[in-house]
Amino acid sequence: MPMSGDKLPATCYGKIIKKVTSSNRISSCSRLIRGPFKPLSGPVKRGLKLPEQFIPPEVPAGLPSSLLARRPDIRQAEQLLVAANAQIGVAKAAFFPQISLTGSGGGAFGRSSSFSSLMGSQTAIWSYGASVSQPIFTGGALTGGLHLAESQHEQALTAYKQAIQRAFGDVSDALIGYQELREVRVQQQQVVADLAESVRLSVMRYRGGTTTYLEVLDGQRSLFSAELTLAQARGNEYQSLVQLYRALGGGWQQ
Repeated sequence: MPMSGDKLPATCYGKIIKKVTSSNRISSCSRLIRGPFKPLSGPVKRGLKLPEQFIPPEVPAGLPSSLLARRPDIRQAEQLLVAANAQIGVAKAAFFPQISLTGSGGGAFGRSSSFSSLMGSQTAIWSYGASVSQPIFTGGALTGGLHLAESQHEQALTAYKQAIQRAFGDVSDALIGYQELREVRVQQQQVVADLAESVRLSVMRYRGGTTTYLEVLDGQRSLFSAELTLAQARGNEYQSLVQLYRALGGGWQQ
């Protein structure tokens, strides 16, 4: 150890400078993250006590089933059904050729040449040239397209029905879960209230000299355990409400 007034080796100075520099960097990072240091003014703010916390909201009575129409899966299935239905209309429209019925001079000059050619041919083997944009019969292709559109419509309708059934099943499960967990929370809340009253009476008896403080400690320990169970029950009830909110497609507000 060097005595007072002795010079330190160069290596020691280097270590000291390195340590001070590292400490300054840490302090600078802390100020960037937390901001400038502010001394605490008064006690630390804490949340509400467990008995004073907000009770989960009640699910209102008479919820209409029309709320389920907002679910994304039902909306998707509905739009697919609408699109499939529109495809049937497109397939049916394909049977009608897009031609001009009258000539360039109007109806006074009779039918157009393409219309005359069409009516002069055999309807069972209609097949148009370049003047007709959509032939009626082309080897059964249009009929097959119509059957395909109708089949796709049936599939979309089945998927739509299944989406509705699945939605009602989700709401049923969510309501059952909410009912059961709410009953657990209500019962546990009554247990906490009874134990709190028991602790209050134990304290009165202890102050009156009729019991020992051990009884008070036992009651407080039981109350603390019951409050923890109540907190868990409330958390489960809130989770069931979230599941019901999701199953309804966004809550019960219309």
